[in-house]
Formats: sequence, C-alpha cells, structure tokens
Amino acid sequence: MKAYIDTFRKYWGLTLQLAKNKISLKYRRSYLGMLWSLLNPLLTMIVLTVVFSTMFKNRIENFPIYLMCGRLIFDFNSEATRNALGSVVGNSSLIKKIYVPKYVFPMSNVIASMVNMLFSFIALILVMIFTHLTPRWTMLFFWVPMVYVTMFSLGLGLILSAINVFFRDIKHLYGVLLTLWTYLTPLFYPVEALSEGLQKGMKFNPLYHYIVMLRGMFLEGTMPTLSENIVCFGMGAFSIAVGLVVFKKTQDKFILNI
Repeated sequence: MKAYIDTFRKYWGLTLQLAKNKISLKYRRSYLGMLWSLLNPLLTMIVLTVVFSTMFKNRIENFPIYLMCGRLIFDFNSEATRNALGSVVGNSSLIKKIYVPKYVFPMSNVIASMVNMLFSFIALILVMIFTHLTPRWTMLFFWVPMVYVTMFSLGLGLILSAINVFFRDIKHLYGVLLTLWTYLTPLFYPVEALSEGLQKGMKFNPLYHYIVMLRGMFLEGTMPTLSENIVCFGMGAFSIAVGLVVFKKTQDKFILNI
C-alpha cells in the first residue's frame, strides 16, 4: 500500500500537468477560451428553459435553477467519462516510450472536467442573481455532491478507459448509453412525471442522488441527511473500487493492444 501511495505522490505533478494541457487544448484557437465553460451552461439553460418551462412551469418552481443543477452534475459526469474513455489509447505513444502509471491519464481528464464544472457553478450563481433567488447558507456546501460525483466519474472513467483498449466500439455504445441516461435522469422534468416503477428504479441512478442533493442545497436550503450522504459516498466509493480493480487487472496488457 505504501508503494502505491508513494507512486501516486510522485506522479501527482504529472497528473495535474496533463489536466492543464487538456484544458489548454480544449480552448486552443478559441477567442473566448475558458469563458465557454461559463457560457455553455448559460446558453444551454436558456434554450432548455424556453423549450420545457412552459411544459413544467406549474410543477417545478424556479425552473432555470432546477435545470442548471441537474445539467451541471450530469454534464460533468458525461464529459469526464467520455474523455477518460479514450485517454489510455490517446496517449499510446507516450506509454510506449516511457514508464508512466497509466491511471494518470483517465484521472487527469476527470480533473480537467472538474475545473470546467467549477466555472459552471459561477454560471449557476449568475442565474440565481438574475432570477432573484435568495441565497442559502447551504450553498456553501456545494462541494459535497461535487466530491461524490467526482469519485463516481473517476471510477467509471477507469473502467471505460480499460475496456476501450480491448474493445474500441465501447465509445460508440457509451454515446448511446449517455443519451438514454439523459432521459432517464430528471434533468428538465420532475421525477413525479415518471411511472411508479421508474421512480423506484431511479434509486439505482447515482446521478439522480447527486442532483437531488445539489438541488436541495440551492433551491430548498436543506442539508443532506446522514443516510443520503452514506448512499452518495457509497456509490462513489464502490465505483472507484471497481474501477481500480478492473484497471489494475488489465493494465499490464495495455501495451499489447494500443
């Protein structure tokens, strides 16, 4: 265990540098640069509010905030896992030249996506000001669901990046899964709009729990209960545990398949 911790510390600087490079490449040759991390959620919120607010205006109070809380968590997970999925194969030339712990590649992509999520929180605050929503002290704990969803996304990213080495079609299948996941997660509709069976099944959707936690902090001024924290942390920890096991068992074969 100590050897793993020492290796992690040794390559932590490289992980951060890779994350920084990922962010720089994303906005390279863009006039607005990282400002798009602020504009994207705002523009998406405006479009979806126009489309769905009339449909659910009597069932969802302060629809723009409701929508942005959901999209913020979901979009982070989608971006982090999609980027992590191709990270090992995408860095095959570096892996073949020098020894680098291979987990740094999916991890750096998740960190880069987390930075983008922080900018999205700024957009959320701006919308709160525009909609005259009274600030809640519970908003100061926004980082709690953020930590949980980061844990979950990192674990899922490790699994996907390992599978992608051996089965390249996974990136196309995962794109379809994300589309399905979008509509099975109450981002722009109330969960009560689903059938009773789907509402019960929602308990197995980790993103639903993270979104509900964040919405409670911003819209209702409530802190998550102990049981809610245990569920959210447990899902994140389980994801990381499975991700590490899958990644560790397959990483020695990466060099033969990339």
